[in-house]
Amino acid sequence: MIAFLLSFLAALLCESVHSDNSAVAWCYNNPACNFTTWPEIAPHYCNGSSQSPINIVTAQVQGNPNLTQFNLTGFDANTTFISIANSGTSVVVTLDEDIMSVQGGGLPGRYVSKQFHLHWGNGSSLPGSEHTVDGKQYAMELHIVNLHSKYNGNLSAALAAHDSSALAVLGFFIEGTDEANKTKGWDVLTSFLTKIPYSGNATVDIMNQITMNSLLEGVNKTKYYRYQGSLTTPSCNEAVIWSVFKEPIKVSNNLINRFSTTVFAKTTSAPLLNTNNFRGVQPLNGRVVTSQVEQTASTTAPSSAATSISSLSLLLLLTSLCCL
Repeated sequence: MIAFLLSFLAALLCESVHSDNSAVAWCYNNPACNFTTWPEIAPHYCNGSSQSPINIVTAQVQGNPNLTQFNLTGFDANTTFISIANSGTSVVVTLDEDIMSVQGGGLPGRYVSKQFHLHWGNGSSLPGSEHTVDGKQYAMELHIVNLHSKYNGNLSAALAAHDSSALAVLGFFIEGTDEANKTKGWDVLTSFLTKIPYSGNATVDIMNQITMNSLLEGVNKTKYYRYQGSLTTPSCNEAVIWSVFKEPIKVSNNLINRFSTTVFAKTTSAPLLNTNNFRGVQPLNGRVVTSQVEQTASTTAPSSAATSISSLSLLLLLTSLCCL
């Protein structure tokens, strides 16, 4: 998921990891380097015991009273989307970390928003999300990547610290709908894809166009799953607090289709459309997924009629005792 963030932030748009002192490419669509090979080509973390994504089994989710509402700063500002680029493995939008931040929701401090990116399949009718819920895989998944403020924006330092809470990623499922141009924010966002078909293209300025909340329209941001996990691309560092929201974003099918028909993957051979850029689910290995504590119906107060009858019965009892 976020290895390309390292490359993007460093202006190195080559997805590679180093193993045995040599650069080893990773990919999604080539059997020689797709996600099934990552534990071998990037063994330091990708074969760890707390990897992401996972399948969330709702029957096993435990309640956690600490999972309160998030404080999402700058999500309504239209100046936070700095630029959009094709990283070769995804579409990445750089965010203004001086404006956007996330805290609350049981997170251990304030996190600045660095970027968001997307994972998709091959059109709106085929699965493309990374996380699944009870085996269901959605058409796409959006990840908002947030870095703990104590690292002063230095992602490399955060990952070098081996800190399991260095990153807080907000994951949103995307589901196709036949409703035209839903939402309008997605129509604007996907209109820029034709400007970045290849990973070698320059980044495109998209400031003052849309807001983060316009892309999250209709989602209840108080309901989410929480677990401890990792980046979902090499180097697969286990440094992520995941919050996966329960309600999907409803996006028009034609807008979802733009990703798999417009954006090309980074490849040394002939141009190849970027499709199925998601990692398969990983073993839970005893980790516990939590969510908000379900509110149970409180014991109802006795009705006024019942109260009156009870009081009358008590009065008659006391009267009879007095007469004994």
